[in-house]
Amino acid sequence: MTSADPRFASSRSLRPHRRALLLAGLGLLGAGVPAFGSSETPERPIVRRSGIAFGTTVSIAVVDDGRPRAEIEAAFDAAFAAIRAVQKAADLFDPGSEISRLNRDGRVVAPSADLVALVDHGVRLATASGGAFDPTVQPIWEAWRDAGGRPETAALVAARARVDHRAVRLSTEEIGFARPGMAMTLNALAQGHAADRVAAVLGARGITDAFVDTGEFGVRGSHPSGRDWRVAVARPHRRDLVVGRISVADARFVATSADDRTYWTPDFSEHHIVEPWSGHSPRSLAEVVVSARSGLVADGLSTALMVTGFGEIGRRLLAEEPAAGALAVAKGGEITIHGAFPAVEPS
Repeated sequence: MTSADPRFASSRSLRPHRRALLLAGLGLLGAGVPAFGSSETPERPIVRRSGIAFGTTVSIAVVDDGRPRAEIEAAFDAAFAAIRAVQKAADLFDPGSEISRLNRDGRVVAPSADLVALVDHGVRLATASGGAFDPTVQPIWEAWRDAGGRPETAALVAARARVDHRAVRLSTEEIGFARPGMAMTLNALAQGHAADRVAAVLGARGITDAFVDTGEFGVRGSHPSGRDWRVAVARPHRRDLVVGRISVADARFVATSADDRTYWTPDFSEHHIVEPWSGHSPRSLAEVVVSARSGLVADGLSTALMVTGFGEIGRRLLAEEPAAGALAVAKGGEITIHGAFPAVEPS
């Protein structure tokens, strides 16, 4: 059973569809027909609501435990309200969002709890990664976007000079930049944070079994069959080929970053993930999938690890998060597993 939330309608057809590309990389096994078909588990049907957020389709699937349908719908309402709150904080394509106001005015007074949480995590991750992850890279992204490809050297140098997470001023009363011309993006964090928020809302309402898809994935409980929910990991550049399937256990989240989401060169060598110090994309990895106990953590790590790789800094970042793990696909196609990543089942 599926219902749509019309409040999530969007007419911005030119907006980058990060989530649509993500689904190609992590096809839902457990959120598609085989998992939701009423013939498989007729005693425990799945109720799902979908809508549009972050420029793409988001959905929440709840296993019906026999409670009144009105209670499930109320849980959906609260969950989608949480998604809207995150979007209002972090949507670069909404001129009225908090992030747009911050980038335009250089400060936001009385920021929302969502914006504070996102910026705080982004700055902390930037510090922990030695600047490999930096939420203030928006000027670099804009330089590539405005050039429609490789920007002039002078433009890239000027953009790099406006990137510095250490110049972010953060408190619960105000968020701002210490230098003019700076700008921030929370695209590498917002969808994971939204998955956290939805999972928390569902839990507070007594929903024990659910699959959350905000562009990154989160799980509560189990699939109606009693097994874990499953997702598939597809190969970057060849989304028709599956690397394998993984099981996502209770209270776990999965996020991915890849070089074929938004790219500037046909060989995927230059794309939306950049090294803040060079303004160019990292050369080693094509995709990183992270499993963690938090969607915000998984989302940020997947981007950070695309830049750091799995040398000393990358291994330390992963080790500092309890029970976190990663699957990496190198540019040449080699697949490696790091940390506490779920077992990959061949397709």
